[in-house]
Amino acid sequence: MPTPDNTQVVQALLDEYGQTYCDELGIDIGKGTPSVLFRWLVASLLFSARTRADAAFSAAKALFEAGWTTPRKMRDAGWEARVRVLNRSGYARYDESTSRMLGDTCALLIDEYKGDLRNLRENANCDPGEERKRLKAFKGIGDVGADLFFRETQAVWHEIYPFADKRALKAAATLGLAETAEGLAETVDRADFPRLVTALVRVDLAKGYEKIKAAAV
Repeated sequence: MPTPDNTQVVQALLDEYGQTYCDELGIDIGKGTPSVLFRWLVASLLFSARTRADAAFSAAKALFEAGWTTPRKMRDAGWEARVRVLNRSGYARYDESTSRMLGDTCALLIDEYKGDLRNLRENANCDPGEERKRLKAFKGIGDVGADLFFRETQAVWHEIYPFADKRALKAAATLGLAETAEGLAETVDRADFPRLVTALVRVDLAKGYEKIKAAAV
């Protein structure tokens, strides 16, 4: 069988797994507005827990459909209401602790940054290291959550670009692609880079390496 070149592998990745999580959730990250950034922070918190990705997706969608699209609305909904929505959406194992973390995160975001993650960015002087440190102050956001947040927010927080987390770089190495974010960034237009990084994470989660290699030849 012919060996696929990097261009073919990248195109196969984008075709098969290139939908970002923001796009899947209907979050227009390109707007970079307070509500958009908040919703992606909430999704990053949910996805970073040790639970199934589909349960995290359903939970995020349910929270937003309940109308809790700003930190004040999420906070004011109350712990019990958040637990009910999380439980109904299949997030039952972590519903109570996650509801508490969401409440604490909203309170800190409101108290420290007036409910606007753009203020976090400004206070961090657009320094990715300081942004990560401040993000990790939110309950439920560790390095995995910060990685998730950075992965798609780099579309609007340009100081983060190019960013690829360890899982994406591992997948890139498995497929014979560049093993650094800078190297991967050379293979696609800047606008497509978050899609590529997400596709690498998705192919690893799906164990779809052979499928991509077959599609790339």
